[in-house]
Amino acid sequence: MYGNSSVIIMGEAKRRKNLGIPPREKIEDIKLPQLDKKAIQQKVRSTLYKYPIIPFLFYGAAILILIGGLFYVFKSFYIA
Repeated sequence: MYGNSSVIIMGEAKRRKNLGIPPREKIEDIKLPQLDKKAIQQKVRSTLYKYPIIPFLFYGAAILILIGGLFYVFKSFYIA
């Protein structure tokens, strides 16, 4: 490819030094916020106590999706 094989092997720091470019600035590590499990658990529980129908809605939706998927599979096998 190139006449000088050291160009291929040369790292970014050496290349920057040879070109007269200053070293790349280091990026600070991103600190993720700490999750408070107890506060989240308390908020979920209070929401479920306030609206006790939510679990039934989730289970009903899951059962409907399962039945719809089974219907789709049986219908596709019947056509084939």
